[in-house]
Amino acid sequence: MSAPSTAQDAAVKPAVLPAALRAGDAVRLISPASWFDPNKVQQGMDSLRDLGLQPQLGTHALARYGQYSAGTPAQRLEDLHAAFSDASVKAIICNRGGYGSVEMLNGLDLDLIRRNPKIFVACSDITSLETYIHDATGLAVFHGPMAAGDFARDNGVDIASWQAALSQNLPWQLGPEAGLRTLKPGRAQGKFYGGCLSMLVASLGTPYEIQTAGTILFLEDIGVKPYQIDRMLLQLRLAGKLADVRGIVFGAMLDCVQPGNADELLDAVLLRVLADFSGPVAIGLRSGHVLERNITVPIGVESELDLTSTPMLRFQPSVTFNQGPR
Repeated sequence: MSAPSTAQDAAVKPAVLPAALRAGDAVRLISPASWFDPNKVQQGMDSLRDLGLQPQLGTHALARYGQYSAGTPAQRLEDLHAAFSDASVKAIICNRGGYGSVEMLNGLDLDLIRRNPKIFVACSDITSLETYIHDATGLAVFHGPMAAGDFARDNGVDIASWQAALSQNLPWQLGPEAGLRTLKPGRAQGKFYGGCLSMLVASLGTPYEIQTAGTILFLEDIGVKPYQIDRMLLQLRLAGKLADVRGIVFGAMLDCVQPGNADELLDAVLLRVLADFSGPVAIGLRSGHVLERNITVPIGVESELDLTSTPMLRFQPSVTFNQGPR
């Protein structure tokens, strides 16, 4: 077990991009949070095979513990560490979110992850692992579709962004086709960083607190009311986590409405809460909690948010993929 990283530690670590995913690669499916219907993961595995990949289940991926967990914390950690240490595994894809990944943070073998950088894809509750793994090791991780969720649904995965994020070492971009629209115009550059808003806020005051300086901050969630988003943004501000953020991108914010109010209420709340924020603000990026075509985005990669005309989010990898042993 390694000691939690500090903000100073995170500031000096260079970004590390894992080896690109290729046809025929083995991908390990693990369950760091809640259990799920086993039929869903079988459907997800079929979809991954259709993409030319070879999915395999972690030893405890189908385990159940207590009321909602997919195995004990020790079992879930064992599967995560086994996936990172197995040289034949080229990517780790989480099965679903729910709750529980935060229980794994104090047991993470960060040195093991540093020695074996590879693709790690998740969203929702597993934001806790995504941000801390990146902050502590410099490894770029990926916020996007999960095996027993999006891959198990028809039209659940945005294939273009999946391939761009995991298979190419080239600049690429997302625009209105990804749901992106402008709330506050402008242009900014910074490291793309973030995930599920509720989980980011839950990290504050812990040894695993998010490190947002110099970022294009990505915030997405599901089923939280506009006043609750207001409260969480205020908490980020009071904790100093918006002080050096260059731009903000909100997700699709699925079902983030107030009963009896217009759907535009959330836009108005965000504009009011962020009235003093100097950078550009976009909303609608279809990544994380979405109804369809979940977009894969890299956490830790340099990006540009350009909201001066057509809204555009550009990713600009600053280092080559770590090809590693094949």
